[in-house]
Amino acid sequence: PGYSVAQVPVAEGKSVQQTVELLTRKLELLGAEKQGTFCVDCETYHTAASTIGSQGQTGKLMYVMHNSEYPLSCFALFENGPCLIADANFDILMVKLKGFFQNAKANKIESRGTRYQYCDFLVKVGTVTMGPSARGISVEVEYCPCVIANDCWNLLMEFMQSFMGNHTPGIPSVFGTKHDSIYSPADTMVQYMELFNKIRKQQQVPVAGIR
Repeated sequence: PGYSVAQVPVAEGKSVQQTVELLTRKLELLGAEKQGTFCVDCETYHTAASTIGSQGQTGKLMYVMHNSEYPLSCFALFENGPCLIADANFDILMVKLKGFFQNAKANKIESRGTRYQYCDFLVKVGTVTMGPSARGISVEVEYCPCVIANDCWNLLMEFMQSFMGNHTPGIPSVFGTKHDSIYSPADTMVQYMELFNKIRKQQQVPVAGIR
């Protein structure tokens, strides 16, 4: 399971990299130990123009995602829609479906960083990049012994406050629909998709503002 995926703002007067270092230093001071690295990536596909037809339908976006924690899986998510968990060959299938779904290559976004273990918590602090530039910071926190998210949310909040301070996130929207059901990897991917979309939108400069 993974429970909370949140964006952390860049500290005032600091770069993305310096803010990541501040966060990881706080974790290390708490006693967290490095446990390798992680990567979550996301490619955007949009419905090919030829399949939309002339009824004025809007194209749908689909996000194809990978997570190094689940190396044999590939996740396909629709906005506000289902999350399909497939095996890693799904990428080859997407190439064959290019008449229906086209890859918006410029939109590829990923979060990469270090995994930390602290008691029963697993923390992943990642630098979110689009193309060559760092665009933001993600923090994923997981309380390993618990599979029902709502049972451990207060404990999770308390731990996140110890190193995220007033940037501790509220309860994720995916929890609202789950209540007491068991958390699944798809819930983590939905949270990453929401975070990546938020970071993408922050980068878009309003056209009217360009002189």
